Amino acid sequence: MEAMAKLAAVGVTAVVLSAVLRKNTPELALLLALAAGLWMLALTASGLGAVVELMNELAEQAGLSEVLLEPVVKTVALSILTRLTVEICRSAGEGGVAAFVETAGAVLALLAALPLIRAVAQMMGELLT
Repeated sequence: MEAMAKLAAVGVTAVVLSAVLRKNTPELALLLALAAGLWMLALTASGLGAVVELMNELAEQAGLSEVLLEPVVKTVALSILTRLTVEICRSAGEGGVAAFVETAGAVLALLAALPLIRAVAQMMGELLT
């Protein structure tokens, strides 16, 4: 709860300051948004480590190999990074670049998920025979 209060405070402060800066120096407003975003990501990084640790523990208990878990983690990470990049591009007024980033992110997520798709297809084939 404390972390969310910090995130909210930084977010609201960054938005207010960015709105003031955007009138005269839009470049500084974008840099402020980037700095605030990076600070917020750093604040949540320890939580991500705990999530990955739990996923590994659950996969071990379920008897799943890392080969199946790794594509899921990569796909989620790509999704988060794509979303953040797209929003930064849109904030900078670059909607066209944002669209290309979204498309590239989707393709990369599919590529990251290929081992999982392959494993599921293989399991289905084994079940059918």
